[in-house]
Amino acid sequence: MDRFGEIYTIYQKMVDGAALAPDAVILANGDSPIFNSKELVNKQIYFGFNHEPDGDTLAHYNTDGVLCPKCQHILRYKFNTYSNLGKYYCPHCDFKRPELTYAVTKVDKLTHKSSSFEIDGHPFQTNVAGLYNVYNALAAYSVGKHFGLTPEEIQAGFSAAQQKFGRQETITVNDKEIILNLIKNPVGLNQVIDLLHYEEEPFSVVSILNDRPADGTDVSWIWDGNYEKFLDFDIPKVTVSGIRQKELTLRMKVAGIPEDKLEVVPEISDVIKTFKNAPTKKIYVMATYTAVLQLRKELANQGYIAERMK
Repeated sequence: MDRFGEIYTIYQKMVDGAALAPDAVILANGDSPIFNSKELVNKQIYFGFNHEPDGDTLAHYNTDGVLCPKCQHILRYKFNTYSNLGKYYCPHCDFKRPELTYAVTKVDKLTHKSSSFEIDGHPFQTNVAGLYNVYNALAAYSVGKHFGLTPEEIQAGFSAAQQKFGRQETITVNDKEIILNLIKNPVGLNQVIDLLHYEEEPFSVVSILNDRPADGTDVSWIWDGNYEKFLDFDIPKVTVSGIRQKELTLRMKVAGIPEDKLEVVPEISDVIKTFKNAPTKKIYVMATYTAVLQLRKELANQGYIAERMK
């Protein structure tokens, strides 16, 4: 929150800004309750998921943004994709998800490297993993369709896209495959952790936590991260590093990571040695923004990447 402010305040600024261009069309994620919480002068077009039959559930108890903006009761979901996203409704008033113009109608296959799905009945494939990236693809599709692109043209754009700067970026260090993931908040962190379920090969984990202004100086959000899910996998080594490695070490211990599998590397510059000595070929890295910058600088200095930032 200290990085970007409270979500309702930020959304109000977005609404105020949009009102300055009343003829502009707003394309918004209809699965997010906040984007349906205020009347706008602009025309609104919504996208979201319609890939599951209706049920009835609550979001996870530790989820933000699940209060009805009209009556402040807790929202329920006919299906919940993750966090507070999904087909929501309020059981106490008429607030509910708006009608969708563009929708994910099927999720075919998610792997640790790719996603296959259908939008409005059209098949698509992207070379990035995770349900959150299906949302990103849906947003891109919605913009493309709004401006007249065909599904084939949109798929060509998806196929040409490459992993950039910590977004599942793969870097080779000697014989090791490093998968670099930028983390900034608990929702993003938990989505990255969920990706591990799709990995079929043994892997180690390196988690790096900094607290500079670009990272957020309040690191209490790590307690909302599902590090306990690490116990679902046979991870031979979990390494922690960064300015706030002490807090991260404590969080890992509370999550139940055995001490004989937990390694503390205080200096990010020494993480490269950890990569080289890892007991697995694959290493998943979860690092905050300035930690990614530091790590990439060190990788560039040692000749493993050509550029310090992409």
